[in-house]
Amino acid sequence: MSDNKKPEKILAVKGMNDILPADAPLWELLENTTESVLKSYGYQKIVTPILEETGLFARAIGAVTDIVEKEMYSFTDSMNGDLLTLRPEGTAGTVRAVLEHNLVYDGPKRLWYKGPMFRHERPQRGRYRQFFQFGAEAVGFTGPDIDAELIMLCRRLWDDLGLENIRLELNSIGDAAERLRHRADLIAYFEAHSELLDAEATRRLHSNPLRILDTKNPAMQDLVNKAPKLLDYIAGESLAHFEGLKSILDHNNIPYVVNPRLVRGIDYYNRTVFEWVTDALGAQGTVCAGGRYDPLIEMFGGKATPAVGFAMGMERLIELMKEVGEPNEPSLCDVYLVHQGDGARMQAFVLAERIRDAGLDVILHCATASGAGSFKAQMKKADGSGASFAVILGEDEVANHTATVKAMRGAADQSQQSSVGFDAVVDYLVDAVIGAHGHDHEHVHYHH
Repeated sequence: MSDNKKPEKILAVKGMNDILPADAPLWELLENTTESVLKSYGYQKIVTPILEETGLFARAIGAVTDIVEKEMYSFTDSMNGDLLTLRPEGTAGTVRAVLEHNLVYDGPKRLWYKGPMFRHERPQRGRYRQFFQFGAEAVGFTGPDIDAELIMLCRRLWDDLGLENIRLELNSIGDAAERLRHRADLIAYFEAHSELLDAEATRRLHSNPLRILDTKNPAMQDLVNKAPKLLDYIAGESLAHFEGLKSILDHNNIPYVVNPRLVRGIDYYNRTVFEWVTDALGAQGTVCAGGRYDPLIEMFGGKATPAVGFAMGMERLIELMKEVGEPNEPSLCDVYLVHQGDGARMQAFVLAERIRDAGLDVILHCATASGAGSFKAQMKKADGSGASFAVILGEDEVANHTATVKAMRGAADQSQQSSVGFDAVVDYLVDAVIGAHGHDHEHVHYHH
Protein backbone atom coordinates (compact mmCIF):
# COMPACT_ATOMS: atom_id res chain seq x y z
CA MET A 1 0.00 0.00 0.00
CA SER A 2 1.50 3.34 -1.03
CA ASP A 3 1.97 6.03 1.59
CA ASN A 4 0.11 9.14 0.40
CA LYS A 5 1.23 11.26 3.34
CA LYS A 6 2.36 14.71 2.21
CA PRO A 7 6.03 15.49 2.90
CA GLU A 8 6.67 17.85 5.79
CA LYS A 9 7.36 21.48 4.96
CA ILE A 10 10.94 22.63 5.37
CA LEU A 11 11.13 26.00 7.11
CA ALA A 12 13.88 28.62 7.24
CA VAL A 13 16.54 28.24 9.95
CA LYS A 14 15.42 30.09 13.09
CA GLY A 15 16.82 33.61 13.13
CA MET A 16 17.55 33.59 9.39
CA ASN A 17 14.83 35.45 7.54
CA ASP A 18 13.49 35.74 4.02
CA ILE A 19 13.16 39.24 2.56
CA LEU A 20 9.85 39.07 0.70
CA PRO A 21 8.79 41.18 -2.31
CA ALA A 22 6.52 43.34 -0.11
CA ASP A 23 9.55 44.52 1.91
CA ALA A 24 11.98 44.67 -1.02
CA PRO A 25 11.23 48.34 -1.89
CA LEU A 26 12.17 49.40 1.66
CA TRP A 27 15.42 47.44 1.44
CA GLU A 28 16.17 48.93 -1.97
CA LEU A 29 15.47 52.43 -0.66
CA LEU A 30 17.83 51.84 2.28
CA GLU A 31 20.56 50.30 0.10
CA ASN A 32 20.33 52.92 -2.66
CA THR A 33 20.29 55.83 -0.19
CA THR A 34 23.21 54.45 1.83
CA GLU A 35 25.29 53.75 -1.29
CA SER A 36 24.54 57.23 -2.61
CA VAL A 37 25.60 58.92 0.66
CA LEU A 38 28.80 56.83 0.91
CA LYS A 39 29.67 57.70 -2.69
CA SER A 40 29.11 61.41 -2.00
CA TYR A 41 31.92 61.23 0.60
CA GLY A 42 34.31 59.39 -1.72
CA TYR A 43 33.96 55.86 -0.26
CA GLN A 44 34.62 52.92 -2.61
CA LYS A 45 32.96 49.52 -2.48
CA ILE A 46 34.84 46.40 -1.38
CA VAL A 47 33.39 42.86 -1.38
CA THR A 48 35.02 40.18 0.79
CA PRO A 49 34.10 36.47 1.19
CA ILE A 50 31.44 35.37 3.66
CA LEU A 51 33.83 32.62 4.86
CA GLU A 52 37.24 33.39 6.38
CA GLU A 53 39.80 31.42 8.35
CA THR A 54 38.67 31.11 11.98
CA GLY A 55 42.03 32.49 13.12
CA LEU A 56 41.24 35.84 11.48
CA PHE A 57 38.40 36.51 13.90
CA ALA A 58 40.07 34.92 16.93
CA ARG A 59 43.06 37.24 16.44
CA ALA A 60 41.05 40.36 15.59
CA ILE A 61 38.13 40.08 17.98
CA GLY A 62 39.96 38.38 20.87
CA ALA A 63 39.59 34.77 21.96
CA VAL A 64 37.87 35.68 25.27
CA THR A 65 35.01 37.70 23.78
CA ASP A 66 31.43 36.42 23.64
CA ILE A 67 31.57 36.54 19.83
CA VAL A 68 34.44 34.04 19.59
CA GLU A 69 33.48 31.99 22.65
CA LYS A 70 29.77 31.52 21.93
CA GLU A 71 28.46 33.24 18.81
CA MET A 72 30.55 32.27 15.78
CA TYR A 73 29.44 29.68 13.24
CA SER A 74 32.72 27.77 12.87
CA PHE A 75 33.40 24.40 11.29
CA THR A 76 36.16 22.21 9.88
CA ASP A 77 36.22 22.05 6.09
CA SER A 78 35.66 18.35 5.28
CA MET A 79 37.74 18.66 2.10
CA ASN A 80 41.03 19.76 3.61
CA GLY A 81 40.61 20.20 7.38
CA ASP A 82 40.77 24.02 7.33
CA LEU A 83 39.08 25.80 10.25
CA LEU A 84 36.55 28.20 8.72
CA THR A 85 34.02 30.68 10.12
CA LEU A 86 31.02 32.52 8.69
CA ARG A 87 31.96 36.16 9.23
CA PRO A 88 30.39 37.63 12.42
CA GLU A 89 31.35 41.21 11.41
CA GLY A 90 32.90 43.03 8.45
CA THR A 91 35.96 44.90 9.72
CA ALA A 92 38.35 41.93 10.07
CA GLY A 93 37.76 40.70 6.51
CA THR A 94 38.08 44.21 5.07
CA VAL A 95 41.38 44.80 6.87
CA ARG A 96 42.63 41.37 5.77
CA ALA A 97 41.86 42.35 2.16
CA VAL A 98 43.55 45.76 2.57
CA LEU A 99 46.70 44.02 3.78
CA GLU A 100 46.62 41.09 1.36
CA HIS A 101 46.25 43.36 -1.69
CA ASN A 102 48.40 46.21 -0.33
CA LEU A 103 45.57 48.68 -0.93
CA VAL A 104 47.12 51.56 1.00
CA TYR A 105 50.50 51.52 -0.77
CA ASP A 106 49.46 54.58 -2.80
CA GLY A 107 47.74 56.41 0.04
CA PRO A 108 44.80 56.17 2.45
CA LYS A 109 41.57 54.49 1.38
CA ARG A 110 37.90 55.13 2.13
CA LEU A 111 36.05 51.81 1.75
CA TRP A 112 32.52 50.51 2.30
CA TYR A 113 30.93 47.07 2.32
CA LYS A 114 27.52 45.51 2.76
CA GLY A 115 26.28 41.97 3.20
CA PRO A 116 25.17 39.24 5.56
CA MET A 117 26.91 38.54 8.89
CA PHE A 118 26.32 35.48 11.09
CA ARG A 119 26.13 35.08 14.87
CA HIS A 120 24.64 32.23 16.84
CA GLU A 121 22.59 34.45 19.14
CA ARG A 122 19.11 33.97 20.59
CA PRO A 123 16.93 35.63 17.95
CA GLN A 124 14.96 38.69 19.10
CA ARG A 125 13.51 41.82 17.52
CA GLY A 126 16.21 43.48 15.42
CA ARG A 127 18.82 40.83 16.28
CA TYR A 128 19.11 37.74 14.11
CA ARG A 129 21.48 34.87 13.36
CA GLN A 130 21.88 36.07 9.79
CA PHE A 131 21.75 39.85 9.68
CA PHE A 132 22.79 42.45 7.13
CA GLN A 133 25.24 45.27 7.72
CA PHE A 134 26.54 48.30 5.92
CA GLY A 135 30.01 49.29 7.05
CA ALA A 136 32.60 51.93 6.21
CA GLU A 137 36.33 51.79 6.94
CA ALA A 138 38.74 54.70 6.46
CA VAL A 139 42.29 53.31 6.48
CA GLY A 140 45.46 55.41 6.72
CA PHE A 141 44.01 58.60 8.26
CA THR A 142 45.38 59.77 11.62
CA GLY A 143 43.47 62.85 12.74
CA PRO A 144 40.07 63.42 14.35
CA ASP A 145 38.78 64.94 11.08
CA ILE A 146 38.10 61.52 9.51
CA ASP A 147 36.27 60.41 12.70
CA ALA A 148 34.11 63.53 12.36
CA GLU A 149 33.52 62.84 8.65
CA LEU A 150 32.17 59.34 9.37
CA ILE A 151 29.84 60.72 12.04
CA MET A 152 28.62 63.47 9.70
CA LEU A 153 28.10 60.86 6.95
CA CYS A 154 25.80 58.93 9.30
CA ARG A 155 23.93 62.10 10.20
CA ARG A 156 23.35 62.83 6.50
CA LEU A 157 22.08 59.27 5.99
CA TRP A 158 19.50 59.60 8.79
CA ASP A 159 18.33 62.88 7.25
CA ASP A 160 18.07 61.38 3.75
CA LEU A 161 16.09 58.40 5.10
CA GLY A 162 13.78 60.71 7.06
CA LEU A 163 14.77 59.08 10.37
CA GLU A 164 14.48 61.13 13.54
CA ASN A 165 15.14 60.44 17.22
CA ILE A 166 18.57 58.89 16.58
CA ARG A 167 21.10 60.42 18.97
CA LEU A 168 24.88 60.33 18.98
CA GLU A 169 26.82 59.00 21.97
CA LEU A 170 30.56 59.56 22.05
CA ASN A 171 33.53 58.53 24.15
CA SER A 172 37.27 58.07 23.97
CA ILE A 173 38.86 54.85 25.23
CA GLY A 174 42.36 56.27 24.89
CA ASP A 175 45.46 54.30 24.03
CA ALA A 176 46.75 50.96 25.32
CA ALA A 177 48.84 52.36 28.23
CA GLU A 178 45.92 54.50 29.44
CA ARG A 179 43.53 51.55 29.24
CA LEU A 180 45.98 49.33 31.16
CA ARG A 181 46.13 51.81 34.05
CA HIS A 182 42.34 52.09 34.06
CA ARG A 183 41.95 48.31 33.80
CA ALA A 184 44.17 47.70 36.85
CA ASP A 185 42.17 50.22 38.90
CA LEU A 186 38.87 48.81 37.59
CA ILE A 187 39.80 45.24 38.60
CA ALA A 188 40.90 46.45 42.04
CA TYR A 189 37.60 48.37 42.45
CA PHE A 190 35.44 45.37 41.47
CA GLU A 191 37.52 42.99 43.62
CA ALA A 192 36.89 45.29 46.60
CA HIS A 193 33.14 44.89 45.95
CA SER A 194 33.21 41.25 44.77
CA GLU A 195 30.14 40.37 46.84
CA LEU A 196 28.05 42.63 44.55
CA LEU A 197 29.19 40.99 41.28
CA ASP A 198 26.88 38.55 39.50
CA ALA A 199 28.20 35.31 37.98
CA GLU A 200 28.83 36.83 34.54
CA ALA A 201 30.73 39.81 35.99
CA THR A 202 32.82 37.47 38.17
CA ARG A 203 33.68 35.40 35.08
CA ARG A 204 34.74 38.52 33.16
CA LEU A 205 36.62 40.20 36.01
CA HIS A 206 40.12 39.27 34.83
CA SER A 207 39.50 38.36 31.17
CA ASN A 208 37.45 41.38 30.02
CA PRO A 209 36.55 43.73 32.90
CA LEU A 210 35.43 46.55 30.57
CA ARG A 211 32.43 44.45 29.56
CA ILE A 212 31.19 44.53 33.17
CA LEU A 213 30.41 48.21 32.53
CA ASP A 214 27.90 47.05 29.86
CA THR A 215 25.89 44.97 32.37
CA LYS A 216 22.10 45.14 32.13
CA ASN A 217 21.73 43.79 35.70
CA PRO A 218 19.78 46.46 37.69
CA ALA A 219 21.36 45.29 40.96
CA MET A 220 24.81 46.26 39.66
CA GLN A 221 23.99 49.70 38.19
CA ASP A 222 25.03 51.70 41.25
CA LEU A 223 28.30 49.78 41.51
CA VAL A 224 29.06 50.35 37.83
CA ASN A 225 28.16 54.06 37.97
CA LYS A 226 30.74 54.62 40.74
CA ALA A 227 33.49 52.62 38.97
CA PRO A 228 36.65 54.42 37.78
CA LYS A 229 35.92 56.17 34.46
CA LEU A 230 38.30 55.57 31.58
CA LEU A 231 37.86 59.18 30.40
CA ASP A 232 39.64 60.35 33.58
CA TYR A 233 42.78 58.43 32.51
CA ILE A 234 43.04 59.95 29.05
CA ALA A 235 45.72 62.59 28.44
CA GLY A 236 48.22 63.87 25.87
CA GLU A 237 47.60 62.89 22.24
CA SER A 238 44.48 60.85 23.08
CA LEU A 239 42.86 63.78 24.82
CA ALA A 240 43.86 66.22 22.04
CA HIS A 241 42.33 63.83 19.47
CA PHE A 242 39.05 63.67 21.41
CA GLU A 243 38.89 67.44 21.93
CA GLY A 244 39.62 67.93 18.21
CA LEU A 245 36.73 65.63 17.25
CA LYS A 246 34.32 67.40 19.60
CA SER A 247 35.30 70.83 18.27
CA ILE A 248 34.55 69.77 14.63
CA LEU A 249 31.16 68.37 15.68
CA ASP A 250 30.38 71.51 17.70
CA HIS A 251 31.33 73.75 14.77
CA ASN A 252 28.94 71.78 12.52
CA ASN A 253 26.09 71.85 15.05
CA ILE A 254 25.99 68.09 15.49
CA PRO A 255 24.62 67.32 18.96
CA TYR A 256 26.16 64.50 20.99
CA VAL A 257 26.36 63.19 24.53
CA VAL A 258 29.69 62.07 25.99
CA ASN A 259 28.92 58.68 27.52
CA PRO A 260 31.85 57.56 29.70
CA ARG A 261 30.39 54.03 29.89
CA LEU A 262 30.54 53.61 26.11
CA VAL A 263 33.37 51.09 25.66
CA ARG A 264 34.30 48.26 23.31
CA GLY A 265 34.78 44.67 24.38
CA ILE A 266 37.08 44.06 21.38
CA ASP A 267 40.82 44.60 21.88
CA TYR A 268 41.60 46.44 18.66
CA TYR A 269 39.60 49.63 19.34
CA ASN A 270 41.32 52.78 20.61
CA ARG A 271 40.53 56.47 21.07
CA THR A 272 37.19 57.44 19.47
CA VAL A 273 34.16 55.19 19.98
CA PHE A 274 30.67 56.26 18.99
CA GLU A 275 27.16 54.89 18.72
CA TRP A 276 23.95 56.14 17.15
CA VAL A 277 21.10 55.02 19.42
CA THR A 278 17.32 55.21 19.41
CA ASP A 279 14.56 54.50 21.92
CA ALA A 280 12.13 53.44 19.18
CA LEU A 281 13.28 49.78 19.06
CA GLY A 282 13.11 48.74 22.72
CA ALA A 283 16.25 47.36 24.38
CA GLN A 284 18.18 46.86 21.13
CA GLY A 285 18.62 50.58 20.61
CA THR A 286 21.98 50.84 18.79
CA VAL A 287 21.56 51.27 15.03
CA CYS A 288 25.18 52.11 14.21
CA ALA A 289 28.42 51.60 16.14
CA GLY A 290 31.87 52.80 15.20
CA GLY A 291 35.29 53.72 16.39
CA ARG A 292 38.98 53.93 15.76
CA TYR A 293 41.10 50.76 15.57
CA ASP A 294 44.67 51.91 14.94
CA PRO A 295 46.32 48.71 16.35
CA LEU A 296 44.46 46.20 14.16
CA ILE A 297 46.55 46.22 10.98
CA GLU A 298 49.74 45.75 12.99
CA MET A 299 48.02 42.87 14.86
CA PHE A 300 47.48 41.30 11.42
CA GLY A 301 51.18 41.54 10.57
CA GLY A 302 51.11 44.80 8.59
CA LYS A 303 52.86 48.11 9.17
CA ALA A 304 51.24 50.30 11.83
CA THR A 305 48.36 52.00 9.97
CA PRO A 306 45.63 54.10 11.57
CA ALA A 307 41.99 53.26 10.77
CA VAL A 308 38.45 54.12 11.81
CA GLY A 309 35.06 52.78 10.76
CA PHE A 310 31.48 51.95 11.62
CA ALA A 311 28.89 49.24 10.99
CA MET A 312 25.13 49.64 10.92
CA GLY A 313 22.45 46.97 11.18
CA MET A 314 20.16 47.10 8.16
CA GLU A 315 17.28 45.22 9.85
CA ARG A 316 17.19 47.80 12.65
CA LEU A 317 17.16 50.66 10.15
CA ILE A 318 14.33 48.94 8.25
CA GLU A 319 12.40 48.74 11.56
CA LEU A 320 12.95 52.47 12.07
CA MET A 321 11.88 53.24 8.51
CA LYS A 322 8.66 51.33 9.18
CA GLU A 323 8.13 53.34 12.38
CA VAL A 324 8.19 56.63 10.44
CA GLY A 325 5.69 55.24 7.92
CA GLU A 326 5.78 52.89 4.97
CA PRO A 327 6.47 54.51 1.61
CA ASN A 328 3.53 54.63 -0.81
CA GLU A 329 2.72 51.34 -2.47
CA PRO A 330 5.55 50.77 -4.91
CA SER A 331 5.13 50.70 -8.66
CA LEU A 332 6.30 47.42 -10.17
CA CYS A 333 6.60 48.83 -13.68
CA ASP A 334 5.99 51.79 -15.99
CA VAL A 335 3.85 49.86 -18.49
CA TYR A 336 1.55 46.82 -18.20
CA LEU A 337 0.92 45.09 -21.53
CA VAL A 338 -2.57 43.61 -21.93
CA HIS A 339 -3.40 41.35 -24.91
CA GLN A 340 -6.10 39.01 -26.19
CA GLY A 341 -5.81 36.47 -29.03
CA ASP A 342 -2.85 34.65 -30.59
CA GLY A 343 -1.90 37.40 -33.03
CA ALA A 344 -1.98 40.02 -30.27
CA ARG A 345 0.13 37.82 -28.00
CA MET A 346 2.86 37.55 -30.64
CA GLN A 347 2.84 41.31 -31.24
CA ALA A 348 2.80 41.97 -27.47
CA PHE A 349 6.21 40.26 -27.11
CA VAL A 350 7.68 42.39 -29.93
CA LEU A 351 6.28 45.60 -28.43
CA ALA A 352 7.35 44.76 -24.87
CA GLU A 353 10.96 44.32 -26.00
CA ARG A 354 10.90 47.61 -27.93
CA ILE A 355 9.57 49.48 -24.87
CA ARG A 356 12.25 47.91 -22.66
CA ASP A 357 14.88 48.95 -25.23
CA ALA A 358 13.80 52.55 -24.55
CA GLY A 359 14.56 52.08 -20.84
CA LEU A 360 11.05 51.60 -19.45
CA ASP A 361 9.99 48.73 -17.18
CA VAL A 362 7.30 46.49 -18.67
CA ILE A 363 5.18 43.65 -17.29
CA LEU A 364 3.74 41.50 -20.08
CA HIS A 365 0.60 39.65 -19.04
CA CYS A 366 1.17 35.88 -19.11
CA ALA A 367 -1.30 33.02 -18.72
CA THR A 368 -1.82 31.46 -15.29
CA ALA A 369 -3.34 28.16 -14.15
CA SER A 370 -6.79 29.73 -14.59
CA GLY A 371 -6.14 30.68 -18.23
CA ALA A 372 -5.10 33.72 -20.28
CA GLY A 373 -7.53 36.06 -18.51
CA SER A 374 -10.24 38.34 -19.90
CA PHE A 375 -9.52 41.99 -20.74
CA LYS A 376 -11.28 42.95 -17.50
CA ALA A 377 -9.15 40.55 -15.40
CA GLN A 378 -5.97 41.73 -17.12
CA MET A 379 -6.83 45.40 -16.53
CA LYS A 380 -7.31 44.61 -12.84
CA LYS A 381 -3.76 43.17 -12.82
CA ALA A 382 -2.52 46.28 -14.66
CA ASP A 383 -4.08 48.48 -11.98
CA GLY A 384 -2.53 46.39 -9.19
CA SER A 385 0.93 46.65 -10.76
CA GLY A 386 1.09 50.40 -10.12
CA ALA A 387 1.93 50.97 -13.80
CA SER A 388 1.51 54.50 -15.15
CA PHE A 389 0.15 53.16 -18.44
CA ALA A 390 -1.57 50.06 -19.77
CA VAL A 391 -0.93 49.17 -23.42
CA ILE A 392 -3.76 47.09 -24.89
CA LEU A 393 -3.48 44.82 -27.95
CA GLY A 394 -6.55 42.99 -29.25
CA GLU A 395 -7.73 41.71 -32.64
CA ASP A 396 -8.82 45.22 -33.73
CA GLU A 397 -5.44 46.72 -32.83
CA VAL A 398 -3.56 43.96 -34.69
CA ALA A 399 -5.75 44.46 -37.78
CA ASN A 400 -5.19 48.25 -37.69
CA HIS A 401 -1.48 47.99 -36.75
CA THR A 402 -2.12 50.13 -33.63
CA ALA A 403 -2.11 49.82 -29.84
CA THR A 404 -4.42 51.40 -27.26
CA VAL A 405 -2.59 53.30 -24.52
CA LYS A 406 -4.56 53.95 -21.33
CA ALA A 407 -3.34 56.24 -18.55
CA MET A 408 -3.41 54.53 -15.14
CA ARG A 409 -2.73 55.93 -11.66
CA GLY A 410 0.15 58.33 -11.44
CA ALA A 411 -0.79 59.81 -14.81
CA ALA A 412 -2.10 63.36 -14.97
CA ASP A 413 -5.34 62.45 -16.75
CA GLN A 414 -6.57 58.96 -15.88
CA SER A 415 -9.47 59.09 -18.36
CA GLN A 416 -6.97 59.49 -21.19
CA GLN A 417 -7.06 56.62 -23.71
CA SER A 418 -5.42 56.91 -27.13
CA SER A 419 -5.09 54.78 -30.22
CA VAL A 420 -1.44 54.98 -31.30
CA GLY A 421 0.25 53.57 -34.42
CA PHE A 422 2.21 50.41 -33.52
CA ASP A 423 5.56 51.91 -34.58
CA ALA A 424 4.89 55.15 -32.64
CA VAL A 425 3.97 53.52 -29.30
CA VAL A 426 7.49 53.63 -27.83
CA ASP A 427 8.00 57.36 -28.46
CA TYR A 428 4.48 58.08 -27.21
CA LEU A 429 5.13 56.18 -23.95
CA VAL A 430 8.56 57.73 -23.33
CA ASP A 431 7.08 61.24 -23.69
CA ALA A 432 4.05 60.31 -21.57
CA VAL A 433 6.13 58.73 -18.75
CA ILE A 434 8.43 61.78 -18.64
CA GLY A 435 5.33 63.96 -18.54
CA ALA A 436 3.83 61.92 -15.68
CA HIS A 437 7.01 61.74 -13.57
CA GLY A 438 8.93 64.88 -14.48
CA HIS A 439 12.04 65.22 -16.61
CA ASP A 440 14.30 63.33 -14.22
CA HIS A 441 12.65 59.94 -14.76
CA GLU A 442 15.60 57.70 -14.02
CA HIS A 443 14.76 54.87 -16.43
CA VAL A 444 14.45 56.71 -19.71
CA HIS A 445 17.57 56.20 -21.81
CA TYR A 446 17.49 54.93 -25.37
CA HIS A 447 19.45 51.81 -26.31
CA HIS A 448 20.68 51.73 -29.88
